[in-house]
Amino acid sequence: MESMLNKLKSTVTKVTADVTSAVMGNPVTREFEVGRHIASGGPGLSWRIYNGTKKSTKQEVAVFVFDKKMIDKYQKFEKDQIIDSLKRGVQQLTRLRHPRLLTVQHPLEESRDCLAFCTEPVFASLSNVLGQWDNLPSPVPSDIKEYKLYDVETKYGLLQISEGLSFLHSGVKMVHGNLCPENIILNKSGAWKIMGFDFSISSNNPSDAEPKYTCKEWQPNLPPLCLPNPEYLAPEYILSVSCDAASDMYSLGVVMHAVFNEGKPVFQVNKHDIFKSFSRQLDQLSSMSPAVLSKIPEEVREHVKMLLSVTPNVRPDADQMTKIPFFDDVGAVTLQYFDSLFQRDNLQKSQFYKGLPKVLPKLPKRVVVYRILPALTSEFVNPDMVPFVLPNVLLIAEECTKEEYVRLILPDLTPVFKQQEPIQVYRNILLIFLQKMDLLLTKTPPDDIKNSVLPMVYRALEAPSVQIQELCLNIIPTFANLIDYPSMKNSLIPRIKSACLQTSSLAVRVNSLVCLGKILEYLDKWYVIDEILPFLQQIPSREPAVLMGILGIYKCTFSHKKLGIPKEHLATKSLPHLVSLSIDNNLNLNQFNSFMMVIRDMLSRMETEHKTKLEQLHIMQEQQRSKLRNQQPLAPQTIKPATAASNSQTKDLTSSLLSNMTSLSMANTARPAPVQGSTMSAFPSSGPMVGSMGTSVSNGFNPAMGFQTGGMGMGMRPAGPSLYGGMATTTSTPNFGSLTQNQGTTGQTNKPPDMSALDSLFTSNKSKVTLNQIGPKAPPGTSSPWLGQFNSPQNPQTQMQGVSVGMGGVPGGFGMQANPFFSPQNFAQPAAAAPSMNPSGIKHSASVNNDLKDLFG
Repeated sequence: MESMLNKLKSTVTKVTADVTSAVMGNPVTREFEVGRHIASGGPGLSWRIYNGTKKSTKQEVAVFVFDKKMIDKYQKFEKDQIIDSLKRGVQQLTRLRHPRLLTVQHPLEESRDCLAFCTEPVFASLSNVLGQWDNLPSPVPSDIKEYKLYDVETKYGLLQISEGLSFLHSGVKMVHGNLCPENIILNKSGAWKIMGFDFSISSNNPSDAEPKYTCKEWQPNLPPLCLPNPEYLAPEYILSVSCDAASDMYSLGVVMHAVFNEGKPVFQVNKHDIFKSFSRQLDQLSSMSPAVLSKIPEEVREHVKMLLSVTPNVRPDADQMTKIPFFDDVGAVTLQYFDSLFQRDNLQKSQFYKGLPKVLPKLPKRVVVYRILPALTSEFVNPDMVPFVLPNVLLIAEECTKEEYVRLILPDLTPVFKQQEPIQVYRNILLIFLQKMDLLLTKTPPDDIKNSVLPMVYRALEAPSVQIQELCLNIIPTFANLIDYPSMKNSLIPRIKSACLQTSSLAVRVNSLVCLGKILEYLDKWYVIDEILPFLQQIPSREPAVLMGILGIYKCTFSHKKLGIPKEHLATKSLPHLVSLSIDNNLNLNQFNSFMMVIRDMLSRMETEHKTKLEQLHIMQEQQRSKLRNQQPLAPQTIKPATAASNSQTKDLTSSLLSNMTSLSMANTARPAPVQGSTMSAFPSSGPMVGSMGTSVSNGFNPAMGFQTGGMGMGMRPAGPSLYGGMATTTSTPNFGSLTQNQGTTGQTNKPPDMSALDSLFTSNKSKVTLNQIGPKAPPGTSSPWLGQFNSPQNPQTQMQGVSVGMGGVPGGFGMQANPFFSPQNFAQPAAAAPSMNPSGIKHSASVNNDLKDLFG
């Protein structure tokens, strides 16, 4: 790795040193920055070509540098001849101006170490492209090494050279004198340009119809740089010391042969015996073998043979060569037309640009990108031509890589994005861009999309043209995934809504709804609920297409997995709106059925969700109640075993209750006068519960159900008001205070007994309570009416007489607590004293026992 870095460092250092040593001190460097060495050209490939830029304008140029160290081996006289020859060639090129000649940007400058001048940007010389790599950087640049000429490039290149020679011969009456691949330069666009006028000869009588040229005799003793390339010279130049325009045409024939034969000329010349070589060459040309021209295309082979003719008069002139069928190739003609666009008016240009999309696919990409594209983008300064040029530019952009698009196309497109005048041109530009929006958003960097492309889309939504609005709304969903969410939320959606509400076109309104429906998936749930759904209720029109568009948005939002409509919104806003729309008279049967299908789906989901919520809430409440019950502390009897005294008093609860109930039933036969301490029946009667004043008492759960008053049997008997005169009527509200008020008569404390153990009887998730745990354990020395009922029944009357009752003979706590299914401890009330009991008052049957077992477990 270190060796590679060292090698790279040495290479960079060497190149920098070469540039520095070659150009340092030359006046060219005052105005131009000199870059890397890219090619070589000119006579003997003696000129090194560097890329560069003009410091003031950053304009790209090519810098030609001749390093005087190359001729150090020559004598001073020879050095001066070489320098003078090179100077003459550049000065002649600077004076000549033609599209087929290399354009000089800065004239020749001389310093102590070099000669330098600047031209239009250059790629390489034709000699470099054909494999001659003398005076090139090491290693040879890959773009030159791998460069292959396409047929259209070759055809149009040779046509350009022919046109250049036609200009020299007919326009300025000049013979080039050294036409060869070294003096043909390919500029950065791929055009072939002529340079190397070191040995050019001007006419002695330029005003005459037949120009005359004076040719210099060949001097073999001169340095090679002071002589033209003999392999491309016409025989008459050497053998008869004569030349004219036909001599250049012979050179063109040899160049054509070299192009199709990997850079090889027709004959190899022995420079040490040039005259003998040309004499031999003359004989071979007189009887040329067909194999010599075998690689030349057949349609031009005869023309090349004529160009290589020994007799100058047989050779076609340059103007004739530009008109041969070989150059009628569609690609060559297209490129030729581009080079003459400055001569065309707008109508001719527009017709040409309309047909260009059919030609572009037939041309190589390199030709299109580097030859045609610059010519097209240069037309953007002409607003009237933009609608004709823009489709071709975007067609080329489709074939370019993203890097090529950003580097070669986007800088010229950016001003077009913002163009809004004239209005008709602006509309056409919008239509073209909208049709290619996917291309623009795919290859344009995000910052340029945000700053240039999307503002153009927003303007299209606000355009006065219905056609543009429709097209924009139709294509927005195709690239919605490329738009960042803030731009969509804050810029795009508001404009779509505005277009929908403000337009007078039904098509725009419907397309707005369709567009919204298609881009819902790129929005978040709450934005849709807060911004999109309320907007639907603002739409004024009721055309069927609009109504179905509204329904579609509701349906999409409702059914989309990411979105969805909450049941609260369904119940309060969505369903009322849809129901009102569904009965619109403009809807047909199928459209109405579509509305009802969505409405039913919404109702079904709302019912399911709310029912599930209520069920879950009920379960949570039950769990909370159960938890609270489990947290209540149990009576001491549930933890500590009963004492011996209480064990002796505790008997079977069932038999005690049955005995008490039997004693109560004897009141039917012998009813004493009411006395203090008389009780109510502890078992529910079949009739309604009657209060002390004879009014019916409700337990709060089952009306017309209650207990008979004290002193009555199990049969039904209306209670007269005279029995309990002066007592307040018992209502459905339980009298919880009576129990505490009468506890004092028995000497008990004011604290009510803890009945939590009995409450647990009806708790489904707790174990059943034993009979010994039903009543609370009274403190020592305290008598309890609950404990009294568990004493031995030998003297039941004595035990019952001391029980305190509430007002009117109703036991304390009677009311809601009297319902046995609500408060089962009321079954254990002590019976009032009775003279006698009717053993047959309660049926001691198996069914009664089973009922009690069912009740108490």
